[in-house]
Amino acid sequence: MSRQRVVVTTLVAALAFLSGGWLMQQGGQSSSSVYQQARMFDDVLSHVADYYVDSLDERQLYRMAIDGLLRELHDPYTGYLDGRELRTLTEATSGNYGGVGLQIEYRDGAIVVVVPLADSPAERAGMMTGDRIVQVDDSLTSSWNQERAVTSLRGPAGTTVVLKVDRPGVNGSLTYRLTRAQIHARSVRLSTLVGDGVGYIELYSFSEATARELGNAIDSLRTAGMRSLILDLRWNPGGLLDEGVAVADLFLDQGQSIVTTRGRAPGATRQIADRNTQRYPNLPIVVLVNGATASAAEIVAGALQDHDRAIIVGTTSYGKGLVQSVFPLSQAVSLKMTTSKWFTPSGRSIQRPFRTSDDRDPDDEIAHDTVPVDSFRTDRGRVVRGGGGIAPDVLVRPDSAQIAARNRLQAALDRNVVKYTDALAAFALDARARRTVSSPTFEVTPALRSQFLSMLQERGVSLDAATLQATWPFMERQIGDQTARFAFGRAGQVLRQTNDDPVLSTGKRLAARATSPASLLQLANQASPAGQQP
Repeated sequence: MSRQRVVVTTLVAALAFLSGGWLMQQGGQSSSSVYQQARMFDDVLSHVADYYVDSLDERQLYRMAIDGLLRELHDPYTGYLDGRELRTLTEATSGNYGGVGLQIEYRDGAIVVVVPLADSPAERAGMMTGDRIVQVDDSLTSSWNQERAVTSLRGPAGTTVVLKVDRPGVNGSLTYRLTRAQIHARSVRLSTLVGDGVGYIELYSFSEATARELGNAIDSLRTAGMRSLILDLRWNPGGLLDEGVAVADLFLDQGQSIVTTRGRAPGATRQIADRNTQRYPNLPIVVLVNGATASAAEIVAGALQDHDRAIIVGTTSYGKGLVQSVFPLSQAVSLKMTTSKWFTPSGRSIQRPFRTSDDRDPDDEIAHDTVPVDSFRTDRGRVVRGGGGIAPDVLVRPDSAQIAARNRLQAALDRNVVKYTDALAAFALDARARRTVSSPTFEVTPALRSQFLSMLQERGVSLDAATLQATWPFMERQIGDQTARFAFGRAGQVLRQTNDDPVLSTGKRLAARATSPASLLQLANQASPAGQQP
């Protein structure tokens, strides 16, 4: 037996011991020692290496064994990370990467700039929303997807990339020679006022600087006159546990529990409490959640809900009540593994049972009778549930008419969905270039409707009269949303959504009426449990 095989066999034996004997034989051999199982493993591996019909490299066999071990844990959050996966995780948790600082989307057959990030090489060079990147260095982008574009734009700080750009309203292409820099992807995607005294902050992730960024954003909004806050955690996948704790620490009193973790590994069991005096004790807070709110975002929502510090509006969150740790195995390989479960201050586990596939609509209500639930109580005695996500205090169901219109439109478009989204982008870019709209809350007039339908027809998309009548309310909302985004930025888009997004509009009404955290809680208690708007 080679020295390499002895070393790996010893490692497998140790792993088998820690996992309760995962190589244990069935039937009469179930009492065999872990060393016998390790010996059997090596025998099996030797037979496969020597006699399997196809020749397999021993390194490949060991990797297959590792993959099999992790797969048999039936834990989608545990996995072997190398190469791009490891870089992606590092970027997500640090918020830092090398690049030019562009948020891009694939639209109308091209890579379109949604927004250049503040103080980035792209912004300093003068790149603008709506620019179409038609060439990167010597490669045309006409056949690229978004993933390839992102990969090509990123790279080590100090390296250069040349972009050729088409800009609506400008004849000929523009050329930008950009030097990549270290980019920090901010967790606070947007911070703005959406009404008289109502602030809105969209928190996109929980990376290394999230709590600091959030605190700075709140301070700025308070200076601008904010008296109540909407904290939007919808579509927030979470991130670092410590940053979730730090965010909750901003809003809770010193000594109040934030989260408890329980696991077998050293240091995995902890009870984490607020360490600092609350920075914003009189600020009413509305937290928005949906089925894509997960992990650290749920820690924040659960802690604020259990302590009656904020009200939760929207639909039930994702339900990820597990904590992962990353173990470096070599310079280029790491193991990401679930090491503990976490519980809210009231004792709730919000972990939803694993599903073989999970394609639920994040905006749809998740009924609690589909998962085991237990009752818990908040500081003021309100009943909250465990067993499957954070259930909102004010449930706002999605607009059924809009969902029906969306589904009918998707069915009618079939393979023309891409052409439809291209027409939306083209309409928005044209409105921005020609300044045909003067406010984010503009009305989609009959003339604008005709213009959009003409753009659809130019792309070979036609809808019959009955389908057009049934689906126009949904299309009108999409036209307004997309145009406000391209013409007035994300702040303009959110301002428009305060009127046509049921969750955001409900949160705004509650926040506008609240004079204190206690009065906000009373408003939530008065709201219908069926999710009707107060």
